[in-house]
Amino acid sequence: MTEKRKVTLKSAWVQSRELIHHHRKRLALGMVLMLVSRLAGLVMPASTKYIMDDVIIGGQTDLLLPIAGAVLLATLLQASTGFGLSQVLGVAAQRAVTDMRRRVEAHVLRLPVSQFDSTQTGVLISRIMTDAEGIRNLVGSGLVQLTGGLVTATIALGVLFWLNWKLTTFTLIFLSIFGGGMAFAFTRLRPIFRERSKLNAAVTGRLAESLGGIRIVKSYVAERREDLIFARGVHNLFRNIAKSITGVSAIGSLTTVVVGAIGALMIYAGGRSVVSGVMTPGDFVMYVFFIGMVAAPLVQIASIGTQVSEAFAGLDRIREILNLSTEADEDLDRESVPDLEGEVVFESVTFEYVKDTPVLRDISFRAAPGTTTALVGSSGSGKSTLMSLVMAFNKPLSGRVLIDGMDLTRFRLREFRSQLGIVLQDNFLFDGTVADNIRFSRPDATMEQVREVSRIAHCDEFVQTFENKYETVVGERGVKLSGGQRQRIAIARAILADPAILLLDEATSSLDSESEALIQDGLRTLRQGRTTFVIAHRLSTIMSADQILVLEEGKIVERGNHTELLNLDGRYKQLYDKQFRLETNKFINPGEDFTPDLPTVAALGVSAPPTRGPH
Repeated sequence: MTEKRKVTLKSAWVQSRELIHHHRKRLALGMVLMLVSRLAGLVMPASTKYIMDDVIIGGQTDLLLPIAGAVLLATLLQASTGFGLSQVLGVAAQRAVTDMRRRVEAHVLRLPVSQFDSTQTGVLISRIMTDAEGIRNLVGSGLVQLTGGLVTATIALGVLFWLNWKLTTFTLIFLSIFGGGMAFAFTRLRPIFRERSKLNAAVTGRLAESLGGIRIVKSYVAERREDLIFARGVHNLFRNIAKSITGVSAIGSLTTVVVGAIGALMIYAGGRSVVSGVMTPGDFVMYVFFIGMVAAPLVQIASIGTQVSEAFAGLDRIREILNLSTEADEDLDRESVPDLEGEVVFESVTFEYVKDTPVLRDISFRAAPGTTTALVGSSGSGKSTLMSLVMAFNKPLSGRVLIDGMDLTRFRLREFRSQLGIVLQDNFLFDGTVADNIRFSRPDATMEQVREVSRIAHCDEFVQTFENKYETVVGERGVKLSGGQRQRIAIARAILADPAILLLDEATSSLDSESEALIQDGLRTLRQGRTTFVIAHRLSTIMSADQILVLEEGKIVERGNHTELLNLDGRYKQLYDKQFRLETNKFINPGEDFTPDLPTVAALGVSAPPTRGPH
C-alpha cells in the first residue's frame, strides 16, 4: 500500500522555503527594486512638511523648484523600478509555476497503478495545474509586495514616532489589535481554501468523466442526472467560496475599522498637538500622509496575506502528492533487468483489492519461455488481475511471481516493462497521428518499421484509405476510428515493442469475423519465440495455446491443453459445449436474441447462421 504521511503547515513552509531558495537570485533583485521603489515613494509625503512650514508659512518660495524636482525624480524612479519589479518577479513566478507543474506531473506518472485506481483523474489534474498556480504569490510579486508593505509601514512608523511618539504609541495599540485579528482570520481561512481545492478537484473530475463518457450519457438519457450531480458539486463549491468571501470581507472590515480609529485618533490628538504647539502645521500634514502610508500597506497585507494563505493550502495538497512513494523510489534498491528469456512462474500467489476479499487464491503455475498460456473463466474469475500481476501493476498479498527464476519484486519496473508488449481490453489511443500511436512503444522507430508492423497487424489496409495515411489524427481516445481499427493499431503498437513477454487481454474482442481471421495470423507470427498470455472468451482463439488455465472464483480449477481439457470433461468442457450450443442450436430457438461468434462456428466446422438480434 502506498505510504502517505501527514501534511502540516510546517511541511508547507519547508516547501515554500525550497521554492524561495531556488529562485533566490531573482527574488533578491526584486527585493532591491522594491526597496528602491518604496524609498522613492516616501519623498512626496515627506516634502509636505517643508512645503507647509518653509514655503507657505515661512515664505521661502525658492524651495519650490528643488522640492518639485525631487518629487519628479522620485516619481520617475518609482515608476521604473515598479516596471522592472513586475518583469523580474513575473518571470520568476511563471518559471516557478512551470517547474512545479513539471515536478508534480513527473511524480504522478510514476505513482503505482493502485493510486490511479483509487483517485479520480480530475483530482490529479487539479493537483498538477491548479494547486501549482498559487505558488506565484510566494515567489512572485505577492511575497515581495507583502514584504514591501511591511517595510513601508515600518519606515512610516519610525517617522511617526519622530513626529509625535505619544500619538504613535496609541496608534500601535490599534495596529496590535489588527495584527491579532489577521492572524486569527488566516488560521480560519486556510482550511477553507484547502477544502475549496478538494471540492473543485471533485467537480472537475466528475465533469471530465461525464464529457469523456458522453456517448454513454446520451445513450442512457442521463443528461439530467449528470446535471444534478454537477449542480450539487458546484453548490458545495459555492458555499465554500461564500465562506471565504465572508472571511476576507471580515478582514477588510477590520482593516477599515482600524484605519478609521487611527484617523479619528489622529484628528483629535493631532489637532490638539498643533493647537498646543507640540506639532507644526507641516508636521501635522506630514503625519497625515505617513498615517496613510501605514494604513495602505495594512489593506495590501490583508489582500496579499489571503493569497499567500491560499498558496500555502495549495502547497499542502502538492506535498501530499509528492510524499507518496513512486515506483521510481522503489527501483532505487532493485536490480537491473537483463534480456529476458520469458519464463513466468507463480508460486502460491494470493491477491486482494479489498481486505479479506481475495481475488486470486493460492495460484501456482509455470509458463515456459516462448509458450502461450491462455486464461479462461467466467467474468470476475481473476483473469485480468493475474495479468496485472505479471505486468507488476499490483503486488501479491502473499506468494511470489518469478521471472526467469528471479522474484519480480527485485526487478526495476521501468526496465522490466520495457520488455513487455500489452494489448489491453480497453485500447487507449492518444490524440495524435496513427504513426505516433503505433510508435508509442518505440519512439525511435522508423516509418518503415511502423509500416511493417502495420502490415502484420493488418492496419495498413485501412490506413491507406485515409487521405493523410499515417499522419491522420485519430482524435481523443481514437474516437475517429472504429473499435476494430483501434484494436489493430494497439496490436501493431505491441508488435513494434518486440517484447519478450506478450499480454493479450481480449485482443480480438472488437474485431469482426473477417478482421479477426486476418489478425489471428498476425498474432500467431507475433507469438513465436515469446512468452504469451492470452485472455479470450472465444475459445477458438486459444485452442493452439500450450497450456490453458481455467479460473473460477480466483482459483485454477483445471489446466492443460485444449485436447486434455476436453478429455477431463470438466469446467472447460462445459464452457466449450455451451459455446458450441450457442453457435449451433440457435437454429432451433429462432426467438432467442443472438449474435453468433463466427470464428468459433468456423472452428467447430458448423455453417454460420445469419446474424440476428433484437429489433
